[in-house]
Amino acid sequence: MFLWAPLPASHRHLGAVTFASALLEQARVAVSPGVGFGPGGEGFVRFALIEDDDRVRAACAGIGKFLAAGR
Repeated sequence: MFLWAPLPASHRHLGAVTFASALLEQARVAVSPGVGFGPGGEGFVRFALIEDDDRVRAACAGIGKFLAAGR
């Protein structure tokens, strides 16, 4: 139901909270910053895989564009 993912090396300097905020603002994809689950979660985000397949595919495409654009 949940997927934990490390921040990409290209965005690691942002930290989990800033990365999650940027992803929401720019790609319209909501994730939970890992640090919200404890100090060991810094550097990770948590995805909830509860949407239908089409929405998950659209989210993945948005994340891909966000990462490709750099920042």
